Amino acid sequence: MNKAFVREPDPPKHIRCPDCDVIGHPVGQATLAAHLAEPNRQRLAESACFCHNPRCKVAYFDGYEQKIAVDQIERSVYPKDPEAPICSCFGLSAEDVIHDAGAGNPAGVRALIAKSKSNEAQCLLRAPDGRCCVAEVQRLYMKHVQQSPA
Repeated sequence: MNKAFVREPDPPKHIRCPDCDVIGHPVGQATLAAHLAEPNRQRLAESACFCHNPRCKVAYFDGYEQKIAVDQIERSVYPKDPEAPICSCFGLSAEDVIHDAGAGNPAGVRALIAKSKSNEAQCLLRAPDGRCCVAEVQRLYMKHVQQSPA
């Protein structure tokens, strides 16, 4: 059959981590530049992803199965290091969120939401996946509010 009439397969919509098979979060070059030294950044293709699996040793990877290990990024990041701030812009820790949830006090989450809308928020550069942490903070808060005794 003539190849001119054969449709090429579509590229995958989601790229999976080559080590743990979790769907990665696409990151841009600005995010990679903020978290990786130049030699490591050059190992990845133009489109790369962050692996959010806290148990996986891979931080960034691309569709060609090139990968950057967690210990090769410039600083520790959440969720790879549970002690690292869940909010890279304002330093809010997961422990802070869990404490507020246990106390039934959403003030910290509300303050973070307000700050996330300001010019001080630099999620694209500070967050390892280049995304705002608010959804993850809210998820963590709600998980621990529901677990707290009434």
